[in-house]
Amino acid sequence: MNLLSVKTDFLYPHQSQAIERMFSGCILNGGTGSGKSRTSLYYYFYKNGGSINGKKYTPMRKNPPDLYIITTAKKKHDLEWEEELIPFHLYFNVDTHKTDLYGNKVIIDSWQCIKKYTDVWNAFFIFDEDKLTGKGAWTKAFLKIAKKNEWIVLSASPGDTWQDYETIFVANGFFKNRTEFRQQHLVYSRFTKYPSVTGYMNERRLVRLRDRILIDMDFQRHTVPHHEDIYCNFDIHKYKEAVRSRFDPYKDEPMKQAADLCLVLRHIVNEDESRQVRVLELFEMHPRMIIFYTFDYERDILINLAYGDDVEIAEYSGHAHESIPNTEKWVYLVQYTAGAEGFNCVKTNCIVFYSQTYSYKTLLQACGRIDRLNTPYRDLYYYHLKSRSGIDLAISKALSQKKKFNERKFAGWDK
Repeated sequence: MNLLSVKTDFLYPHQSQAIERMFSGCILNGGTGSGKSRTSLYYYFYKNGGSINGKKYTPMRKNPPDLYIITTAKKKHDLEWEEELIPFHLYFNVDTHKTDLYGNKVIIDSWQCIKKYTDVWNAFFIFDEDKLTGKGAWTKAFLKIAKKNEWIVLSASPGDTWQDYETIFVANGFFKNRTEFRQQHLVYSRFTKYPSVTGYMNERRLVRLRDRILIDMDFQRHTVPHHEDIYCNFDIHKYKEAVRSRFDPYKDEPMKQAADLCLVLRHIVNEDESRQVRVLELFEMHPRMIIFYTFDYERDILINLAYGDDVEIAEYSGHAHESIPNTEKWVYLVQYTAGAEGFNCVKTNCIVFYSQTYSYKTLLQACGRIDRLNTPYRDLYYYHLKSRSGIDLAISKALSQKKKFNERKFAGWDK
């Protein structure tokens, strides 16, 4: 940023140090709960002449640029960013979106609506939670916005693979487009029907490019995480038969792809009654519990367990976006794809992973839901339910290596 040292008691030291190094086009990489939202807002505020120190509020210069915050649907619904804006005096009219003090616009919207802002010029964008992998509509809209505005990306876990950096690299001008990135750095298998990346060329360059844009927020947490693997039983006969026959007993049809085999094997191990018993045993120890799951059949199992008549059950999933209960005893069911980065909680110190996710990045995000700067807990407990089946062990191995689980490699199929 090339500004003077950021000295303020409004921020933690790791936040001030990050702001000194930030610039348009960077990724602010802070673990979940590190205060990325406040840091990003202070960067915008400080960059435009403002500061906050103790009770002293120094306003920004006249006519600061409009501020756009693109975030998750859950954070938008829960007004999390509106709360973060309060100490900066960036209150805005809900109809005009103009701030009372400065007259500039502040717009908070979800990733689902990012295409609405491709014609915006000379504004400042904060992209909350990196959703820029792949080549979908969100990515295309982001690249259009990045050409005409200043921007930063907030991330708790920047990427599982080099492809996850592809869009950010292009937006920073390191490559003309995604095709150039792929031609110069990706190695594809010659033996698969569809493109499958097997390695990378010139990774040293990729490391240098990543280090140029990644702003790490290193800080000493006051929390102590405790991770425990809890092994459950599974129907070995049914599992072996599915592997041998390649026939799906749930759909009553042959399996056609590696993904089909993995889905069936996971279904067999995840539905075992012993896994349900472990959940209830853990609930006796932790009567306020968050449970992450993957599939709808797991939700059906979990929502119908006998937790007790006085236990409130709520969920954050594709079915409902409910708030975390305020009662003495509760269970909060969260689907990985819907809520791994969509909420924060300081009401409990326990998360149970009923099934495993394929992505280390997603796991990290999920763990961070309770590891917040303002949590009253010191000890945080994470229980990973799994079996000693081949599929569970293979997923665990990939996660331990901070990699994404590869279905085709596990199944040994070309598709």
